[in-house]
Amino acid sequence: MFPVVAANRERVRPFNGPRPNIVAIFVLLVFFLAGLGMLITTGNPFWFIGGIIVGLILMQSPKIAKQWEKAVVLRLGKFTGLHGPGLFWIVPFIDTVSSWIDQRVITTSFAAEQTLTSDTVPVNVDAVLFWMVYDAEKAALEVQQYQEAVSWAAQTALRDIIGRTSLSDLLRGREKIEEQLQELIDNRCNPWGVTVQSVEMRDVIIPDALQDAMSREAQATREKAARVILGEAEVEIAKLFQTASISYHDNPTALHLRAMNMLYEGLKEKGAMMIVPSTAVESMGMGGLMGMAAMAQKQLTESAPPAETA
Repeated sequence: MFPVVAANRERVRPFNGPRPNIVAIFVLLVFFLAGLGMLITTGNPFWFIGGIIVGLILMQSPKIAKQWEKAVVLRLGKFTGLHGPGLFWIVPFIDTVSSWIDQRVITTSFAAEQTLTSDTVPVNVDAVLFWMVYDAEKAALEVQQYQEAVSWAAQTALRDIIGRTSLSDLLRGREKIEEQLQELIDNRCNPWGVTVQSVEMRDVIIPDALQDAMSREAQATREKAARVILGEAEVEIAKLFQTASISYHDNPTALHLRAMNMLYEGLKEKGAMMIVPSTAVESMGMGGLMGMAAMAQKQLTESAPPAETA
């Protein structure tokens, strides 16, 4: 069974008991003082008792409805009209206020537990319903306990929507589902004088095992995408190397310059060492050049002044 929010049920429940107000107390006080005055004047206690009885009866007549309330008045069990907000009067013991209808926006929490989606995945969904009574007469006469009826209508509508929706659509298309849910609840509640302003899904809970499987699936998808991107990069590089090889084939000097540049980039780092095949050095005619570079480096080292010792 899904819980109905106690706060909402308490706030909008029909109220049949007395609601004392300042006007009723004033009426009772007037007749009490009138009876007391007659008792002092005539010395007959009948006037005093009669004044209290009349005051107690007439104090049932004035009623005060709050700004957001409508009072449903029945005369001998038959609907006579709506009264309020403010002060209004009824006929004691003939007219009764069957209920006080709150016409403010009401918030109701509802949930669907262990409900299967269209792809047979059990989910728990929590949602919030914002609704209000636009026709107090229908809310009082067309349905019993309209606030509970709205709550149950919302819960059954949520189960219906979940049963027709797949898990992926439920997780990604919340706005669309909320619109469908609002429309479905509104169609069910309009005959009761109730309109739905909005529905908001707070949380969608899926089983832990399914969450773990979805996490692994997402990770595998990302790894696959990374490998595909790396492969595409290798293909692009191979195509560029193929184009460069054609250029180097027709221009050996450019190839030698490129090789020298690669050696330079490798040797310029401090402490770096590069092993080059002798055949490559001979084919590029770089042996003499590298020897001269080494001799020049040695001469610079020997001509440098010795470091001073402390």
